[in-house]
Amino acid sequence: MKRDEFRLISGFVSMRGWGRAATSALLMALLAACSVEPTYKRPDVDTPAAFKEAPGVTAATAQQTGTWKSAEPNDDALRGAWWKVFGDSQLDALEDEAAAANQDLKAAAARVQQARAVTQAAKSDWFPKLDAGFGPTRERASAASQFQPDSAGGTTGTIWRAQVGASYEADLFGRVGSNVNASRADEQQSEALFRSVQLSLQADVAQNYFQLRELDTDQDLYRRTVALREDTLKLVERRFREGDISELDLSRARNELASARADAVGVARQRAASEHSLAILLGKPPADFSFAEAPLAPMTVRVPAGLPSALLERRPDIAAAERAMQAANARVGLAKSAFFPKLDITGAFGFESATLGDLFMWSSRAFILGPFAGTALTLPLFDGGRRKANLAQARSKYDEDVAQYRQQVLVAFREVEDNLADLRLLDDQMREQNNAVDASQRAAHLSRTQYTEGAVSYLDVIDGERQVLLSQLQASHLAGTQAVATVNLIRALGGGWGEVRAEGGAAVGATSGPAEASGTSGTAVATAVTSQPTASGAMATSTASASASALAAQQQMAKR
Repeated sequence: MKRDEFRLISGFVSMRGWGRAATSALLMALLAACSVEPTYKRPDVDTPAAFKEAPGVTAATAQQTGTWKSAEPNDDALRGAWWKVFGDSQLDALEDEAAAANQDLKAAAARVQQARAVTQAAKSDWFPKLDAGFGPTRERASAASQFQPDSAGGTTGTIWRAQVGASYEADLFGRVGSNVNASRADEQQSEALFRSVQLSLQADVAQNYFQLRELDTDQDLYRRTVALREDTLKLVERRFREGDISELDLSRARNELASARADAVGVARQRAASEHSLAILLGKPPADFSFAEAPLAPMTVRVPAGLPSALLERRPDIAAAERAMQAANARVGLAKSAFFPKLDITGAFGFESATLGDLFMWSSRAFILGPFAGTALTLPLFDGGRRKANLAQARSKYDEDVAQYRQQVLVAFREVEDNLADLRLLDDQMREQNNAVDASQRAAHLSRTQYTEGAVSYLDVIDGERQVLLSQLQASHLAGTQAVATVNLIRALGGGWGEVRAEGGAAVGATSGPAEASGTSGTAVATAVTSQPTASGAMATSTASASASALAAQQQMAKR
């Protein structure tokens, strides 16, 4: 062959190769265009312009509504170590331990891997299936298949075969594509649920930690109360010996001391249970975990709530509900594709021979191609209404997921409003409770002084001391409630914000999420929430000073 002829033929073959590639690409595009899957559109959700319970928001602004912008959920953005805003190194260490060893979190991660494997399995339907076989078969061919009369009878023999089979489903109406889309949405949902478990774990660790510290504060209160009542009992015993009082006052003093000791044991029991719960969150047996006692430390945390519309992008549970809708939409397309023809291309090529020695000779080559083992275009005609029922079920499932998504959004708004209201009202309640602590301490001091002088009965002393203890315990409870409510607000916001500052400190854990803006218009509203340090700080200070002053006063009375 001449060189020019060779070039001409080579160019022709090359053009034919490009033609095949272009034809294949065009065919794939046409097949994709034939998909019967409905176009997915995220449902609109009406959102208020601002959270009603946020500081500085007017009623008119809160009643303004808008529609959620068309944007992908941002639940996969890094939230950062939001708990560092509390400035507690012990809490930081607990969060790190929980992230590394919590079993629920590991189970959620395993579910993500399962969903990814399911997606990969669904994608495999886009590719041909190949298999190979080798071995003998004993066969008897009928006379009719050999074009012989019935009287000739059939022939029986052993056939050796070595062949490669191939099968491929042309995705004419998007059955495979819809299945892949549904699997992808399920995978994304599992990832969102993982982040939801992760956020819940972080919040649970912080809440358990603050509850433990609240109980530590209560234990400290009871220790001081027991010490105070022990000194009071000594005073009463001395006055009884001197004949100044009756045995009734002595019995009452002993009862008050025993009651305080019993209540202290009850608090210790609650603390042990709380410590055990924290150990489980850290992935440890309770026997291997103990936590040193320390009262709840003062704190001030400002958490910007942001815009209500941004909540739809941050919360992982809302993202999971949205991905469930997307998966249900894809399964509607999967159910619709069952009404249309299905094209399966199958075949086999190899060798067959009556003897093993001749099996791989060129003359032994064989292939199978036909309606049942080749190119088969099947069209469903009647199935008793099964396909129609499956489609109705898929559409109903989508409607259910839409309703659940909108309900989840409403629940999310309620949770944010609840915690904003909690923090705002707890601030007022804590201020009044601190006033109550001061007043009860003053009343108790006066009752002790007057009792020493014989102006009042011992019942007045008992009542005064009880009121001090109750008011201090209530202040301790409010401090713990404020800390827990702050964590609940962060959980309700999806664990992310633009910037969070500890009071008097630098920015902590700046993360994704819209930055807060100021103003009262419907476009942006400032939302700053304070977890009051007075809840724990003033309580702890007033409790310590009250107990110390009360103890000092009692000692002075004992000296008299």
